[in-house]
Amino acid sequence: MGNGGSGGRGLNQPDLRIRSTKPPLLVVSARCLVCLIVMASSAYAQELIPAAYTPAPIGVNFISLSATSNRGDLAFDPSGPIDEAKADIVASSLTYVRTLGVLKRSATATVILPYVVGDLEGLYLGEPAAANRSGVGDLLLRFGINLYGGPAMTFPEFAAYKPRTMVGASLIVRAPSGQYDPTRLINIGTNRWGFKPEVGVVHVMGKWAIDAYVGAWIFTENSDFYGGTTRKQEPILSTQVHLRYLFRKGLWAALDANYWYGGETLIDGTVNDDLQSNSRVGLTLSWNMWKQHNLRFAVSRGAFTRIGGDFDSIGLAYGYSWAKKP
Repeated sequence: MGNGGSGGRGLNQPDLRIRSTKPPLLVVSARCLVCLIVMASSAYAQELIPAAYTPAPIGVNFISLSATSNRGDLAFDPSGPIDEAKADIVASSLTYVRTLGVLKRSATATVILPYVVGDLEGLYLGEPAAANRSGVGDLLLRFGINLYGGPAMTFPEFAAYKPRTMVGASLIVRAPSGQYDPTRLINIGTNRWGFKPEVGVVHVMGKWAIDAYVGAWIFTENSDFYGGTTRKQEPILSTQVHLRYLFRKGLWAALDANYWYGGETLIDGTVNDDLQSNSRVGLTLSWNMWKQHNLRFAVSRGAFTRIGGDFDSIGLAYGYSWAKKP
C-alpha cells in the first residue's frame, strides 16, 4: 500500500470511534508520519520472482491472475506514537506478458495492474486506531531482454535449446495511476514515478538452476504529500537469489531469498530515521498442469526487518498462454 488511499479511516488519526483528545499525528513529527508509510516503499523491493530471465520462444502471450495474502507486524521507529501495529493486506493483480525478439535476443514486455485490499490496526499514543483501504494500485510496466545466452528463438529452435548461462537486464516503471488522496496518510497509490533497472544472471546445471538479480528502485518526489508537504525518498538497493530444481518438464520448485537496503525519506527536507535493511525468504512451486495452463504457489516470510512490514505471505497465481505457431 502507498502513502494515502480510498475508503475507510486513516491511521493518520485515531479511529473515529474513539473520542480522543490527543494531538493529531501531523503535529507529532515528520518522523512519525513516515513510520506509517514505510511499508509502501518496502513493497517495491520485496519481490521474490524466480526464473525472471529464463527465455521463451518468441510470439507467446501469457495472462495471469494472482492473489497474495500478507499478514504480520509493522516495525516502526520506537520513538514514534505507533505501537503494536499489524496489517492484513490482500494484493491481487492481472498480468499480461508478451515474448519478443529484439536485436536477435529474446525479450519480454509485461503489464501489471494491481488491486489491493488492506486493514491496519494498532495503538496510537496508547489508544486503539484502525484503517482500511481498497482500490486500484499503481500500474507496473516491465521490459526485459537477454543480453547473453538467450537468443530470439522460434518454437522448433527453443525445443532444441540447451540453456547454460544467461545474462539479462530489465527496467520496471511504476506509474502514479493508483488511487491517491493527499488528505490521507495511507493510500493505495504512491503519487510518484518509480523506476527499477536490474541485471540478472541464470546458471543451469542439469536439473538445478541459480537465479541472481541486482537492481535499484529510484523514485521521483511526491509534491502533494499528506499535510501539503513534499516527500522524497532515497533509492532502494534490491537483490534476489533463487535456487531452482526441475522435477520434470513443467514442474519446478525454488528456494527464494532477497535483501533490500536504503529508502530513507525526507519530508520538506527533514531527514527521517527510516532506513530499510530487510530480508525475506520463501518457497515457490510452479506447475504446468497441461499445455497452456500454469499454477504457481508461493510462500514467504520476513527473515529480518528493521523498518517496514514483517509479513507472512502466501500467494497463488493461475496463468494461461497462447501463441500462433508456424
